Amino acid sequence: MSAPAGPRIGVLALQGDVREHLAALEASGARVTTVRRAGELDAVDGLVIPGGESTTMSHLLTVLELFEPLSRRLADGLPAYGSCAGMIMLASTILDTRPDARHLDALDITVRRNAFGRQVESFETDLEIAGITDGADAGPMRAVFIRAPWVESVAPEVQVLARVPDGPAQGRIVAVRQDNVLATSFHPEVTGDHRVHAYFVDMVREVSGSDRGVGTIDT
Repeated sequence: MSAPAGPRIGVLALQGDVREHLAALEASGARVTTVRRAGELDAVDGLVIPGGESTTMSHLLTVLELFEPLSRRLADGLPAYGSCAGMIMLASTILDTRPDARHLDALDITVRRNAFGRQVESFETDLEIAGITDGADAGPMRAVFIRAPWVESVAPEVQVLARVPDGPAQGRIVAVRQDNVLATSFHPEVTGDHRVHAYFVDMVREVSGSDRGVGTIDT
């Protein structure tokens, strides 16, 4: 049976809600695969970096000899989406992390690690997200924050997509985009609302140029 049309998007399968991201991407029209090796990374049109523990993730990327290949592909324009710890990994500056932690420097943002976990704990709220909740499928998105980071500052090139609307973290930046790289502090894969994933699939589709068949689905 031939693979369905759609860009081929991988989920970095080291930690986090890998199956949930795969399901949300597939429901949004992508062909999906897990990524644990450099050869698997070479085969994808875009990559999702899930949540987890960012210092452990950076260590595993190094041990598996994935850190340098991933850095190169991001520098070459690979579309990427990072949620929670994935946002931390994609950032250029990280506050409250270990001195030996590595990051991918794909978003020109300063992120405070575990900001919500230390200051307002895990929580849920409704978010308006530019380009996602204001289109044809309008309406706020329920966002789940689990010991999440927030963005302290962004460079002029970075588009702020969402801020916390109220509560102790009111005004904090929780979703950003810079060129082909998207990041959120929250976990859209756990709510059943696939709009963030659909937005990312469209990003990848625009960059790859077409819905090309590059193999079979590998979940």
